[in-house]
Amino acid sequence: MLKDLLFIDIETVPAVPSFIELDPVWQSLFFDKIPKTVPEDMAPPEAYRKRAGILAEFGKIICISTAFLYQDEGEWHLKIKSIAGDHEVEILRIFTELCDKLYRINPNFQFAGHNIREFDIPYIGRRMLINHLSLPPYLNIQDKKPWELKMVDTMNWWKFGDHKNYVSLHLLAHVLGIPTSKTDMDGSMVQDVYYLEKDLQRIINYCQQDVIVTANIVLRFQNLPILNPENIQIVT
Repeated sequence: MLKDLLFIDIETVPAVPSFIELDPVWQSLFFDKIPKTVPEDMAPPEAYRKRAGILAEFGKIICISTAFLYQDEGEWHLKIKSIAGDHEVEILRIFTELCDKLYRINPNFQFAGHNIREFDIPYIGRRMLINHLSLPPYLNIQDKKPWELKMVDTMNWWKFGDHKNYVSLHLLAHVLGIPTSKTDMDGSMVQDVYYLEKDLQRIINYCQQDVIVTANIVLRFQNLPILNPENIQIVT
């Protein structure tokens, strides 16, 4: 099963840097979307800053990190490749080319990640449609039943059937004794690092660390040792 997994993690930001850069129609649509998810007294610029990046209608993908596990001399290794940049269409195109190649080799491959059922996979699918890109078979899942979805979600694994439970990747890693990716930044900082600091490489590094943590969580669920840092390869 482990060799069938393609680990993914995405980083997203608001499509434009600030609320005032939206035209009036988009500003109105934004407030139609968010009224139940932000405090009533929150100012529009702050609401946009906090929420736009995680909404596929108002955000964009700037990085997708992918990885797969393989064995060599009895030890598990992880190979990571990240696709990142300012041009979302190009990111999505390269990502689907990578997945298409894997799908041809192994039609039973599964996406793996933390909260990918509720965030990463739906976000990718929505952004592909928004950008006029065709959905490949492995993302054409709009009408699939939950048990028909081919993906491993470590947040769902940790629920053990308790659908009220939510756990962050950081907390789950910490409680399982896995080195965490939350070091010099966290998800709330991504848009400032992107728009203000213009440090895309820092975001790529952060995204790759999340993939490593998720792979280690999957190994822990199989009662296997976590990855030796020397067995992690980043393909540039």
